Amino acid sequence: MARLTQSYVHGVSDIPLIGQTVGAFFDAAARRWAKSDALIVRHQKVRWTYAELKRKVDDFAAGLLALGFVPGDRVGIWSPNNAEWVITQLATAKAGLILVNINPAYRLAEADYALNKVACKALVTASQFKTSDYVGMLNQLTAEGRLPHLQTIIRIGGAASGMLGFDDVPGLAGPEHHERLTQLGEELQFDEPINIQFTSGTTGYPKGATLTHHNILNNGFFIGETMKLSEKDRVCIPVPLYHCFGMVLGNLACITHGSAMVYPGEGFDPLAVLETVAEEKCTGLYGVPTMFIAELGHADFKKFDLSSLRTGIMAGSPCPIEVMKRVVSEMHMEDVTICYGMTETSPVSFQTSPADPLEKRVGSVGRIHPHVEVKIVDAEGRIVPPGETGELCTRGYSVMRGYWDDAEKTSEAIDAARWMHTGDLARLDEEGYCNIVGRIKDMVIRGGENIYPREIEEFLYRHPKVQDVQVIGVPDPKYGEELCAWIRLKSGAACTEEEIRGFCQGQIAHYKIPRYVKFVDAFPMTVTGKIQKYLMREEARRELGLVEEKTA
Repeated sequence: MARLTQSYVHGVSDIPLIGQTVGAFFDAAARRWAKSDALIVRHQKVRWTYAELKRKVDDFAAGLLALGFVPGDRVGIWSPNNAEWVITQLATAKAGLILVNINPAYRLAEADYALNKVACKALVTASQFKTSDYVGMLNQLTAEGRLPHLQTIIRIGGAASGMLGFDDVPGLAGPEHHERLTQLGEELQFDEPINIQFTSGTTGYPKGATLTHHNILNNGFFIGETMKLSEKDRVCIPVPLYHCFGMVLGNLACITHGSAMVYPGEGFDPLAVLETVAEEKCTGLYGVPTMFIAELGHADFKKFDLSSLRTGIMAGSPCPIEVMKRVVSEMHMEDVTICYGMTETSPVSFQTSPADPLEKRVGSVGRIHPHVEVKIVDAEGRIVPPGETGELCTRGYSVMRGYWDDAEKTSEAIDAARWMHTGDLARLDEEGYCNIVGRIKDMVIRGGENIYPREIEEFLYRHPKVQDVQVIGVPDPKYGEELCAWIRLKSGAACTEEEIRGFCQGQIAHYKIPRYVKFVDAFPMTVTGKIQKYLMREEARRELGLVEEKTA
């Protein structure tokens, strides 16, 4: 590759983009690899071939049609990882329905907002997960009349009052519904929306990134190509399916290459991951850095034979260089890759390759993905020279349709030339390798979860004693970052850290609840009245004795 003279790269490839819907591609894959393992779910004792998975997907999709849903309707899924999740993902795609991913950690206020923002007509839900009682929350929301669009709730695990059982849906379909499903396979277009994923914004309210068949099918395919996946691979997927990491990098990368999807549990448990890799002889393993740290640090780590591993993905937050080196040497993952991207870009734009020099594989996020463009620009929008820092902008097949029902926020993110402005600060070297060096926005990445402080601030403003609040991210050795809330109380009010955290319990996801709370009389500001969050971060680090981790 010629050395760059400006910070612009585009992914040249001899392999064309896939011009099919997810359903059409999956049908062809199921025929090609009919007898190969498609899905292994350890905690459910599920082991299905591609042919078996296709039958279950088709039956569930026909059942959704029998319930009266038509292409374009939104169907939510609120569940941890399980076999029903991937069935729903593929069945909605085949039926032309738009799958809406609801974060399993969401509580009342968040679920209320998400389901109503996109007018979900149906919801596939688990009963509960950890401390989240999904059925209880849904009963409360429906009893209060807060879900006017929701017509059908499908419960994983069996029918309940006012809810259909997941396993009962296929039986609702007749021959005409299966025939209609076949017709839809010929009618659906690959540029149609297939998936909505919520990503928080600086307004404090989640935005629904709307992705198409073309977006996520191609991204999953080229991720798998970079990893050199084949029908011989078995990929352990402990990352959540509601996120692009699970459903695109995981499920679609596997399905497009005939590989087996292996789920070690409902949620992440380091011991279950180690046991699953050893038992199933997995060749690939996914995770955010905190997951790999937990696996490497487990007391029984050395007892497990992980020699079957060769590849995998570490992504979701900056990857500590020393952790990457240990993953390569101690977990046998010589071909492990790092990915960078965002939900709005399906998600991957950069990925390291097994052929890259080790220092580039552990010290960068790799080079541009096939058929994708990236430029690094300064504050005036001009492309900067190689080695200089600027905002990363990306363009190509992977850029979302837009934010659901939010033209204003879409136009702020995607300019007239279709460049997606990521808000991330990055630099390209002369060979085209990318380093992510910071964030223009104040986004906090805690254990792979993107958190926008404004959303937490908006919620904390509801507390009757809070006059003003600012939320920042501070370094954390386990999660990469943790939340710290600086709070100005109303005149004469008294409050404790425990009271603030108690106010958050059950209303916002656990990972959004500030670990640190500091009561202050004022915030550091510029003469024009702008809050100086960088000074707040520096002071919080000093007071709490926190140290920044060195990352790639």
